[in-house]
Amino acid sequence: MPASVDAVLDALGDRTRREILEKLSSGPIAVGVLADQLPVSRPAVSQHLRVLKDADLVVESIAGTRRLYRINQTGLQVVRDYFDRFWETTLDNFAILAERSKDEH
Repeated sequence: MPASVDAVLDALGDRTRREILEKLSSGPIAVGVLADQLPVSRPAVSQHLRVLKDADLVVESIAGTRRLYRINQTGLQVVRDYFDRFWETTLDNFAILAERSKDEH
């Protein structure tokens, strides 16, 4: 079951977790490699990854002794759908205002 919008937004509220997602955008990365690229400890990276995983933003796979993480498009779709609703409403409101303005002239 996909994560809730609240879980996704809460997970994305942390700068380190957003940075992890940015790094994962180029493809799967092992925890150790992520930890080497971030200014936080490996245990902290693991904790951030757990939050991202609970929010369905990342998935893990095992390759030998390494855990690889990659972005889960399903979790991103949840937040995209959430923001698209606002965008559609904004566009609808703009169209209404433009039509009113046209009618007034």
